[in-house]
Amino acid sequence: MNAPTLQTGRLTLRPLRAGDFPAYAALMAGPRAVYMGGPFDTAAAWGMFCHDAGCWALFGHGALMMDLRETGQTVGQVGLNAGPLYPETELGWMLHDGHEGQGYATEGAARLRDWAFDALPLDSLVSYADPANSSSHAVARRLGAVEDATAPRQAPEDIVFRHHRGAAA
Repeated sequence: MNAPTLQTGRLTLRPLRAGDFPAYAALMAGPRAVYMGGPFDTAAAWGMFCHDAGCWALFGHGALMMDLRETGQTVGQVGLNAGPLYPETELGWMLHDGHEGQGYATEGAARLRDWAFDALPLDSLVSYADPANSSSHAVARRLGAVEDATAPRQAPEDIVFRHHRGAAA
C-alpha cells in the first residue's frame, strides 16, 4: 500500500522523504530520544527511519511526517508501527524541538488513528510510553486511550495505552 496524504485543520500528514532524515536524526540523537530507548547514533536512526517508511510496503501502514498546512514546515511525525519489535500495532508520535505544547501530536495522531480504523482490520491500537514521559501520557489520554495493564509491552517498563475502535475522542 502506498502511504496516503491526510489533512487536518492545521496539518498535512505526508509520506516520508529522504530530505526528512537530517531533522529525524537530530531528534533521535537528542535528549528526548531517551523516551524511545535512545539517544541513537546516525546508523541506528537511519534504520528506524527506514522502518518507518518500509512498514507501508510490509504492513499497509507506517509513518507520516506532519507539516504545517500554512507554511509547509515539518513539525514532527506520527506513525503506526508493527513488526517483530512490536507486540501489537502501535500508534506513536514525536515532535521536533520547539513544536511541543501546541496540540500537533494530538491532532496528527487522531487523524492517523481514525485513518487506521477506517482502512485496516484493527479493533484497537496501543501506544507505548516511557513512565517518565508525562507529555506522551497526556496525548494518549486526550486521544481517548486508556491504560491497559494487561497488554504485552515493547519494553518491560512501558505504560501501554489502548485506543479502541469507536471510542475515539
